[in-house]
Amino acid sequence: MTSTLPSTGPRVAVVGAGVMGSAAAWALTRRGARVVLFEQFGPRHRRGASHGSSRIFRHGYPEPSYVALAARSLDLWHALERDSRTALLTLTAAVDHGDPAALDTRAAALSEAGLEHRILSPAEAAQRWPGLRFDTAALVHTAAGRLHADRAVAAFQRVAGSHGADLRFDTPVVAVDIDDDRARVRTAAGSERFDAVVTAPGAWAADLLAGLVPLPALRTTQEQPAHFRPLDPALPWPSFVHHPGGEWTGEGIYGLGSDDGVKVGEHATGPGVHPDTRDFVPDPAGVQRLVEYTRRWLPGVDPASAEPLTCLYTCTPDHDFVVDRHGPLTVAAGFSGHGFKFAPAIGEILADVALGAGAPPRFRFDRPLPAAVG
Repeated sequence: MTSTLPSTGPRVAVVGAGVMGSAAAWALTRRGARVVLFEQFGPRHRRGASHGSSRIFRHGYPEPSYVALAARSLDLWHALERDSRTALLTLTAAVDHGDPAALDTRAAALSEAGLEHRILSPAEAAQRWPGLRFDTAALVHTAAGRLHADRAVAAFQRVAGSHGADLRFDTPVVAVDIDDDRARVRTAAGSERFDAVVTAPGAWAADLLAGLVPLPALRTTQEQPAHFRPLDPALPWPSFVHHPGGEWTGEGIYGLGSDDGVKVGEHATGPGVHPDTRDFVPDPAGVQRLVEYTRRWLPGVDPASAEPLTCLYTCTPDHDFVVDRHGPLTVAAGFSGHGFKFAPAIGEILADVALGAGAPPRFRFDRPLPAAVG
């Protein structure tokens, strides 16, 4: 790809090269900004929340605003695939099952958006996906599947770099200072002044931004999904969410096929941690819950083959994201658990906000919030 080096656009720093920071750098370069992307670790590191071989892509939300955000993201994922000449998204369909009320609200939002979907009986769903067991109806929509996380982050960075972004890995940002209507980014090498700064530091957001912006309370947890070996590699695997209801009364479960096996996890049940002191050790009780779940609900995998891993979630009290601006600082935070699929659309919003647009009301600092993270 031919490098395009902007020379007259605004100079914008992006702090954090996880999926959101990398997407913001990509979107900003598409708008002609001169971008410097700072990352405290090296490329493809595994210390944060953006690594691995798989993430779910789906439109199945009860809120129309998230359905619309997913639809925009789908277009932009395809654009990134074209720009990077890399396959990132595999459409396998997505399935929601369990609580009938959860299915009804999602079906209504999909209908409002004009997205193809249908309700299958348990027998119809099991016939289509024999690796899963169903005791309730299943909501299916086809414009869904899985993303390859590591390749997606690298693609954002590669295309941003080809359009002039300066990618600075192994360069921790010590502080960000507001300097009149501009901002300074401080590293061990010194400080630099920028017209705007986008901060997307993931689990380090509270540390970096304390006292600078009215950031909502954030809770970081160490989650522990696991990969299981499929008994028949030829079986199809949709992305799936099992909402507690019917026979299943445990935690909400998500799963999907991946290069590493069938990934299964609970949503936001891990212990609270600080990203600098986490132990990376899966909790045996949590692993056993996943094993028991697969034994009961996933006849297409070997329950004894669990290979657990750990990752970070950083969530707001309402599990909505933070995308807002305070002076020259634009903040991206609180995406864990369901944010990755929206990355290119969030990157687009971050670029617009950093360059002067208003922030979406749902993601603003001053939205009403519950007292504690659920």
